[in-house]
Amino acid sequence: MSGRSWPNRHVHYDGRGESEFSGRRTPVASIAYAGSESILGPRLIAFFFVIFLSESFPVANDAAAVAESQPDSHTDPTSAPAGAPDSGVVIETRNLSKVYRDFWGRRKVNALKSLDIEVRRGEIFGLLGPNGSGKSTTIKLILGLLFPSSGRVLVFDKDASETQKNERIGYLPEESYLYKFLTAEETLDFYGRLFNMSAADRKRRVAELIQMVGLHGAKHRQLREYSKGMTRRVGLAQALINDPDLILLDEPTTGLDPIGTREMKDLILSLRDQGKTVLLCSHQLADVQDVCDRVAILHQGELKELGRVTDLLKVQDVTEVHASGLSDQAKQEIAEVIQRHGGEVKSIDNPTATMEDLFLNIVRESEARPGARRVSAPATGENQAAGEGPDAGLRRDDGASADDQAEG
Repeated sequence: MSGRSWPNRHVHYDGRGESEFSGRRTPVASIAYAGSESILGPRLIAFFFVIFLSESFPVANDAAAVAESQPDSHTDPTSAPAGAPDSGVVIETRNLSKVYRDFWGRRKVNALKSLDIEVRRGEIFGLLGPNGSGKSTTIKLILGLLFPSSGRVLVFDKDASETQKNERIGYLPEESYLYKFLTAEETLDFYGRLFNMSAADRKRRVAELIQMVGLHGAKHRQLREYSKGMTRRVGLAQALINDPDLILLDEPTTGLDPIGTREMKDLILSLRDQGKTVLLCSHQLADVQDVCDRVAILHQGELKELGRVTDLLKVQDVTEVHASGLSDQAKQEIAEVIQRHGGEVKSIDNPTATMEDLFLNIVRESEARPGARRVSAPATGENQAAGEGPDAGLRRDDGASADDQAEG
């Protein structure tokens, strides 16, 4: 077989992927395929390797975006970097984008587009959006299961690709893939071993979690005998086995009855009271409204709304007065008149919409005006007097108002 000279090594390929090495100075043989000499073998290997790299790492076309996302080495060294330990930021995304590609490396789906969010220590952060909006992609990027096409993800001030951070993370996926032949105790003990917990710590932690999720009476039953709601409870317990600082919950109330749902919400609130950070991804908008401090709403991979739940749901141009023990005449008076008539003013505040109304309105606006983002700002007397409606805060990414976009 023909080939070229190569010093100190002889390689012979027999067509089955096997080779023999020796120290003689003899020619290197080409790969034999189907009884003939061919150089397609190494070229095909190189081709598939390039395709793998294009899927897992940013390609040349995204190099500029990646470079922009990196911190500037010429910036003022006295300025505090984003995500510093004293900033209280647990998760930070910087211009985060993810592009899924086909077999040939061509763009197939822009799953995430320039996402910028911060999740702070000790809060419950809700991630909302319809199917295909990029929620699962965001969670996988945070866990380091996917590589971003551009931008960065920082978790505990470290890049998401560093696996050491996972020791401080608990994750409940949308579907709990557990061993059905194990009991609840055996399942939690198994996951405790994965974290190198001692036998004494595992025994104590398993007992605490089983009691916490309400499965004490069924802890010796195999998981194949569990209902979906009970399996969900075991999944939550395994996410907490390592006493994590950050908990990622994907649809935690799926399959739970109303009582179980309420108990799950109370458990999530108790985790926040313990100083833990919770990232909640759910389609149950009422659940998000009940437990989340802040929410981010995604649609078609873009961030459409971000803010505190109380601020987003507040109807700025309507004022409600809640009082008790008042006549119909007293209800028409101002707060001082209410007190004069012997009534008690419960509250004078703005009424709130529901999370479902907010979510559906944002999705409809996003479909009607692509590229626009609502900016929620506290209403003042001036803009209320000017008659600015809810669309006054709808703007495009370039800062142009929605009316300017419509005229264009």
